[in-house]
Amino acid sequence: MMKTLASIGGVVLIVIILWDAFETIILPRRISRRVRLTRMFFSVTWYPYRAVARHIKATKLRESTLGLFGPFSLLLLLAVWVVGLILGFALWQWGLETPLDAPDKAVSFLTYLYMSGVTFLTLGFGDVIPSDTFGRVFTVIEAGVGFGFLALIIGYLPVIYQGFSKREVSISLLDARAGSPPSASELVRRYAVGGNLAALDELLAEWEKWSAELLESHLSYPVLAYFRSQHTNQSWLAALVTILDTCALLMANVRGYPAWQARLTFAMARHACVDLLQVYHGTPIEDDADRLPPEDRILMRERLIAAGVEFSGNVEAERELDKLRAAYEPYAKAIAKQFLLELPQWNPKPGKKDNWQTTPRRFSQVLEETTATELVKTKQDEHAW
Repeated sequence: MMKTLASIGGVVLIVIILWDAFETIILPRRISRRVRLTRMFFSVTWYPYRAVARHIKATKLRESTLGLFGPFSLLLLLAVWVVGLILGFALWQWGLETPLDAPDKAVSFLTYLYMSGVTFLTLGFGDVIPSDTFGRVFTVIEAGVGFGFLALIIGYLPVIYQGFSKREVSISLLDARAGSPPSASELVRRYAVGGNLAALDELLAEWEKWSAELLESHLSYPVLAYFRSQHTNQSWLAALVTILDTCALLMANVRGYPAWQARLTFAMARHACVDLLQVYHGTPIEDDADRLPPEDRILMRERLIAAGVEFSGNVEAERELDKLRAAYEPYAKAIAKQFLLELPQWNPKPGKKDNWQTTPRRFSQVLEETTATELVKTKQDEHAW
């Protein structure tokens, strides 16, 4: 009876792992089922890891530690699948008492486990082999599954890193446009100072596409959310929320701006934010922590008006802005809590340099002087015109 149950358990284990791998690697859609091997794996590994990392005081060290989890968990998950399949085939053969030709006449479960590992990994030692037709058929099946599974893994890893790289390119490009870390008011201010406020439509169109690609890639490969950006002051969530803030600001507070593209980008980015929270089974956070308190509103209005933006700060505009914020901020806060990511501020931090400016001191001074000279020249040209 025990061996019969072991054989049935081995078959069930094989089916569970193969189906879980199919859903994780091949199936390009969101899995709403809560009971999944992959979800259990990340629950068991991520939450303790996050709890330990939370106690690290140094920001760079904490981010570096959290950045290790994505690649490491991916490799560990693949190892769990392989070990589980080897164990499942061993239980299957042991439960059926498949006759074996082995140097050691005392055949035990460890012998079946050894033969399963050698067969699955296609090592082909040949020191332990089945002696009947039924066992040989099982061995051939296991070897085929092992070969195909390992080939699937080899093709899976480049897809993950390609999706990560494609996501990070746009985040890096946002650095010179919205600051480091990015903020919505700084993004609008820089475009306004350069006299290119109308060019925001082109940028928002690119980020509409980026949001759609983010949603598609993270629905298909949820492990990508655990891969963190190269810089501690950047993240995929901060970039997404910055774009949502920018769209909300343009739609509610900037007079004379054609907000059609802003509405399209807002709809796509909010859709990505909401759906991604559902993928990771989170709950929106409705709290009293205001990301835009009154003093920040005043500062944002003053900075944008000084840059030449026709800012509308009346009561109706502020209500519209709060209404738009309420449509995505609870979801963004939940994602930030889930992955220990910081949400961007509406205004940049005083004295904070962009990532491209964090160079050796002498070169940094040259860059700042050059930037200041170009800015003065631009203002002179505008005045002359």
